[in-house]
Amino acid sequence: MTLKREDILIEALPYIQKFYKSVMVLKVGGEVLVDDRLMENLVKDVILLRYVGIMPVLVHGGGKEITEKMDLFGKKPTFVKGLRVTDDETLEITRMVLVGNVNQKIVSLIGKYGAKGVGLSGKDGRLIEGEKKSEELGWVGNITSINPEILEITAGKGYIPVVSPIGVDPEGNSLNINADMVAGEIAVAIGAKRLLFLTDVSGVLEDVSDPDSLIPTLTKENALRLIDEGVIASGMIPKVDAALCAVEAGIKCHIIDGKRPHSILLELFTDQGVGTLIERRNDETR
Repeated sequence: MTLKREDILIEALPYIQKFYKSVMVLKVGGEVLVDDRLMENLVKDVILLRYVGIMPVLVHGGGKEITEKMDLFGKKPTFVKGLRVTDDETLEITRMVLVGNVNQKIVSLIGKYGAKGVGLSGKDGRLIEGEKKSEELGWVGNITSINPEILEITAGKGYIPVVSPIGVDPEGNSLNINADMVAGEIAVAIGAKRLLFLTDVSGVLEDVSDPDSLIPTLTKENALRLIDEGVIASGMIPKVDAALCAVEAGIKCHIIDGKRPHSILLELFTDQGVGTLIERRNDETR
């Protein structure tokens, strides 16, 4: 039976009440960032969160755009264990794409649809401090600390912070840091109520070739088992790893399809949800 509009609103009410005045961190990447229609739909949903009393913080990636820009400059990307080797030139391209292009595009769309966005990189207010992961990877960084004050100030004043995953080392050098881990660490540091990863798939799947094999809920124990069994693999691993770090801090995490219209609202404000919920242990509510 199809729910009437008023039924949908009534179903959403207890969730809106529960999340009122809470912080939510959303990490967006993949196809959403390169498809204008998807990006506009996402921004509208994030603005709706803001206007029902939730304080959203957006963290974005941009791997596809970085690769495209490197191709334009005639530079071939190199990866080691899934991480982009970031020499001086690659770092400049990464900063140009993430801070200059992707970040400002999102901020502009937020303004277009009637809210206030503010673009930040991890260097602003030393938001994301880090260190080199290894000399082999160049300027790829690990996070050593998150200083959330600038997020608390901007989000508390009604802005929607949009964060690029560029960190800073003790000498002031830029670092290219995995956006999933940035989102997870920010969620913990700022005390977020929820952490959402918007991906190109519906969530964690039992069989990656079968989109109907969605796993609706996962405990930490089951997620670790699925990683060991190879069910969770490839690009899903850093998302689940980041989620598990947040889960340890008591934050429920969601992995959802960013290409599905209004997936954020359906996941947060309906009983059924549309993606995978990861939590420390089984709970009766999403």
